[in-house]
Amino acid sequence: MTSFDDLLSQVPIAQIADQLGVDQATATTAVQAALPTLLGGLQVNAAQPQGAASLLGALDNHGGLVEGEGAVNLEQVDVGDGEKIVDNVFGDEKNTVISALGAGGGTGGNDLIAKLLPILAPIVLAYLAKQLTGGGAAAPAPQQTQTSGGGLGDLLGGLLGGSSNSGGLGGVIGEALSKNAGGALGSVLGGLLGGKR
Repeated sequence: MTSFDDLLSQVPIAQIADQLGVDQATATTAVQAALPTLLGGLQVNAAQPQGAASLLGALDNHGGLVEGEGAVNLEQVDVGDGEKIVDNVFGDEKNTVISALGAGGGTGGNDLIAKLLPILAPIVLAYLAKQLTGGGAAAPAPQQTQTSGGGLGDLLGGLLGGSSNSGGLGGVIGEALSKNAGGALGSVLGGLLGGKR
């Protein structure tokens, strides 16, 4: 089953809370704000042919992280790789995204979000890779996933559609966006709130 809640169940929130030195409630709120933001950034990238090709290449390297049932083991997450993913997804807007998410109530602030995004990014890519391959070892068919309306775009759209109904995530992002005076973040995350790509 592909759903936002299914993706959320893969995230080891207790381990993340321990690693970042915060309580589980703060870690949960931060994860619930950061996940749809990452998905939105990936969706913006996947809507462009070059971005989709780059993203599919990255998926090839991440399929094994979410094998089996239950949450990912945090020790297997390559945070350095996660930093590169976050840089690629948000580009020059990375600090704007971090500031907006950090301003959201209960997310633990900018420092926590800056440490959290690189942890979550490899988990998200691993989850996407698993969903595109049907959970098996076969690679996705390029002609199906590289078209903007293909499997990858549909998968991201489905996950984002589910996120707006999960525990007020849209409210957290909306609050973050409203606190951001500049419009740069809106151009990256507009799809999260308006449903447009």
